[in-house]
Amino acid sequence: MSVTSSGSATYSDALEGSNAKRGLWSSRFAFILAATGSAVGLGNIWKFPYVTGENGGGAFVLVYLLCIAVVGIPIMMAEVMIGRRGGRSPVNSIRLITERDRLKPAWKLVGAIGVLAGFLILSFYSVIGGWAISYVGTTASGQLAGQSAEAVGAIFSGLLSNPSTLLLWHTVFMALVMVVVARGVRSGLERAVSILMPALFVLLLLVVGYAMTTGHFGQAAAFLFQPDFSKLTTSGVLVALGHAFFTLSLGMAVMMAYGSYLPKKISIAKTSITVSVIDTGVALLAGLAIFPIVFANGLEPGAGPGLIFQTLPLAFGQMPMGTLFGTLFFVLLIFAAWTSGISLLEPIVEWLEEQKGMNRTISTIAAGGVCWALGIASVLSLNLWADVAPLGFIPMLEGKTIFDLLDFFTANILLPLGGLLVALFAGWVMSRQAMENELSLSPAMFNLWFITVRFVTPVAVAIVFIYNLM
Repeated sequence: MSVTSSGSATYSDALEGSNAKRGLWSSRFAFILAATGSAVGLGNIWKFPYVTGENGGGAFVLVYLLCIAVVGIPIMMAEVMIGRRGGRSPVNSIRLITERDRLKPAWKLVGAIGVLAGFLILSFYSVIGGWAISYVGTTASGQLAGQSAEAVGAIFSGLLSNPSTLLLWHTVFMALVMVVVARGVRSGLERAVSILMPALFVLLLLVVGYAMTTGHFGQAAAFLFQPDFSKLTTSGVLVALGHAFFTLSLGMAVMMAYGSYLPKKISIAKTSITVSVIDTGVALLAGLAIFPIVFANGLEPGAGPGLIFQTLPLAFGQMPMGTLFGTLFFVLLIFAAWTSGISLLEPIVEWLEEQKGMNRTISTIAAGGVCWALGIASVLSLNLWADVAPLGFIPMLEGKTIFDLLDFFTANILLPLGGLLVALFAGWVMSRQAMENELSLSPAMFNLWFITVRFVTPVAVAIVFIYNLM
């Protein structure tokens, strides 16, 4: 048993007892499934393919993998370590650590920024999740079969222009998230991911198998894995860095919240690396599922955000068995969004339980209800409020709707700021001995992580932060 400098009983021992009362993941595998479920979301299946297409393919992928290793894994380890060390919600974990180590209380903001970011993201993420639910019915009913590009575009535009339909699916998605979170760690989060994540992998492999029949699988593989650095720009490098950060659910306090349920005997380093590898593998598989279909239909891989809801539906509508596999694809998208949505709601629910003394169900209803209500503003900004730009008087925010502002504010300010502060807290503020105890690495491996999180990661994240604002 370790002791504090005053010889008192260990802080971590006290937390071990309190953690047991809160509930813990039943195994390392359960944590990996949950953390992977958080990381694997719309960022992998929607965003990664189109940003890869926009930035030239293989060279972008290579830089992205490097960014995962240099930025993603070190910050994930730091977030999980802080969560387990504190044994509470992200805000209270950092508060307890600062009180014990006599650090400045202002560092509590690190957890608060992450919780706020996740909460705001979920409010509009739920709206996009609702699009996926809607498209399951649209695809399964055969509405996309044989349609022209104009007709497919009109279907998507029709969905966005209908506030009642968007509100319905936004409500359904939030209800799915709340039902799981309300049931707690083992009965809710762990049970859900133990079903949803294997199902997601099976569906993804089925769609990849279908993509292999298009005759363009080799072209897609070459596009993804043969680097052509002439197509890579400085902007592409920074996009890769930013996406590596976003795709692992970093800066959202999710990994701190999930880390607070992690038993002491489980290796933080091994689990963080495993989650990062699986998350990256899913993103690459998504590319192998999507690009053969895009190339087979003579479509543009750099189609942008419309790739999933306009370009792919057009392709599925023209292909043999496209209705079946298009439906499976959107079910896959729902599962990915659902597991991420669960993780985004968890930190604020955990905080309400601790801070306000609410039980799990009431905390979930309160947090989920406010998040759902905020999401209505995003729904309306796609149609009735499409011309409303609340901060349009600021040049860089001119023309941005509420939906756009939430996306911009979280992705470009809160997430990189939160990640930067986590890296600084771990690299420059937190007790080195405490970190060594939590990570249980060999001296050489600890020093490698420590140097990276102290010097390399903050600089990389700061560059992305400044670039996004410019």
